Amino acid sequence: MKYFCLLICLVFCNCLKAQPADDSVRSAVNQLFTAMKNADSALLVSSFADSAILQTIVDKNGKVQVKTVAVADFARQLVGMEKNILDERIQFDVIRIDGALAIVWAPYQFYYKGKFSHCGADSFQLVRINGKWKIQYLIDTRRGQGCE
Repeated sequence: MKYFCLLICLVFCNCLKAQPADDSVRSAVNQLFTAMKNADSALLVSSFADSAILQTIVDKNGKVQVKTVAVADFARQLVGMEKNILDERIQFDVIRIDGALAIVWAPYQFYYKGKFSHCGADSFQLVRINGKWKIQYLIDTRRGQGCE
């Protein structure tokens, strides 16, 4: 019985230690969507590592292409935009952390000016730099149908 209690304590303590790391990764990802929703280009840029890569997988008429967008170009799109126009609602399906590397898999639905636009999945690679999680790589899919 004594060993069983010790085992339960060890498992419970490990879960408690993992939770704050998961929360800090969630917070870093959510910062991006807060920046988009608030049309805050400075906050958006600060969400990313200096060498970050943003890509979108586009399927046009059965032809798959990968489009790359610079963080600075993405941020410029927010300048002068009203708040609450861009609303990406994600679900954190998977978060994995190993040292300074984290991955996030997050299905999403995107709304533009309150109307549904498209859905897909976001795949994030984050790096902990100077104690803060930064998005190093973001690739997503986009589709207008089959969104449940």
